[in-house]
Amino acid sequence: MSARTVARGDTLQLRYALRPRGGEDIVSNFDDPAPQTATLGDGTLAPALEQWLLDLPVGERHVFLLDPWQAFGESQAELIQTLPGSDLPADMELAAGQLFEFAMPNGQTLAGRILEIGDEGVKVDFNHPLADLSIEFEVEIIRILPRADTP
Repeated sequence: MSARTVARGDTLQLRYALRPRGGEDIVSNFDDPAPQTATLGDGTLAPALEQWLLDLPVGERHVFLLDPWQAFGESQAELIQTLPGSDLPADMELAAGQLFEFAMPNGQTLAGRILEIGDEGVKVDFNHPLADLSIEFEVEIIRILPRADTP
């Protein structure tokens, strides 16, 4: 019997790192005591990254070199918005370059990066922080957990 590889809907224990190509890690759990558990399709990992995990075997470390369109896409001008200061928490100290979580009316949160603070409001970029970047996605599948629906 051949070793099982990752398939859609699998729950995995994995270690991974994201970095701009040739740059420092932005996210990494390789040094954490325990691997992260994620189910493909549940939103833990970006769908653009999940596709690279399909068919990977357990125990091998891979580094994928992704162009922006394969990872987090290109910046979209409509995702840069000027918000009235009243839309932001009054107790929050604002600084250009700062990332913050913005609560949406539907209860979800959206991450935004403050570009500039002006008299008219705060200019915020809601594009993914890794948009426009060529990315290195390093990953190792530690374990594929058994599916609950299989005997």
